[in-house]
Amino acid sequence: QVQLVESGGGLVQPGGSLRLSCANSGSMFGVNAMGWYRQAPGLERELVAVITTGGSINYADSVKGRFIISRDSAKNTVYLQMNGLKPEDTAVYYCNVRYSTGYNSWGLGTQVTVSS
Repeated sequence: QVQLVESGGGLVQPGGSLRLSCANSGSMFGVNAMGWYRQAPGLERELVAVITTGGSINYADSVKGRFIISRDSAKNTVYLQMNGLKPEDTAVYYCNVRYSTGYNSWGLGTQVTVSS
C-alpha cells in the first residue's frame, strides 16, 4: 500500500523560500509520475508541478521560474523547491503519485502560508 509522507511546509514571508519533500514508502512499481498539487480555501485543487519517471517536467504557469521539482529515485522521494514565494501561493500542498493504471495516491497535505 502506498503511503506518502510530506514535510517542509510552514510560514514564510513574501519572497522567502521553502522546500517540500514527499517520501513514498510503498512500491514504485507502475508509477509513471510524482508531483505536487495545491488547494487554497474556496478554490479547486490545482497542479503545481509534476515529474514523470522518464524525467519530463511540467509546471503551472503561475510557478514557472520560481519553483523547481526534483526527485531522488533511490529514496522514492520527490521535492518541491519554492522560491520567491507570494501570498497567493498560500495553500495546502498535496503530494501525488500517479500510476499507469490511472490510479492516483495522495498525501495528507502540508500547509504553506506566505504572509508578512
